[in-house]
Amino acid sequence: MENATPPRKRGRPPGQPRTGGRQKGTPNKLSTQLKETILQALHEEGGVTYLRRQANENPATFMSLIGKVLPMTVQHSGDGGGPIVIVTGISTDTDPDGDQAD
Repeated sequence: MENATPPRKRGRPPGQPRTGGRQKGTPNKLSTQLKETILQALHEEGGVTYLRRQANENPATFMSLIGKVLPMTVQHSGDGGGPIVIVTGISTDTDPDGDQAD
């Protein structure tokens, strides 16, 4: 017969406080250093003026940057508390007066 032992439970027992490790919310040191380096380079290249030039000369790349720095969730609502409406293009289904196009 086999001598089966029950599997060991891993981790800390329920009710025990966490010990060790990085505190919750503490940023990664490498990420912080990288962000500081990028901001320094941006400052040295002209800051806002440089970003405006990039928006005109490289709009796809600039919009990619915008997508990375905007928060993932928006804490705002549209007019009267309704949803936010984002216009991403121009529709050709209606004429300028709002009537259906033929």
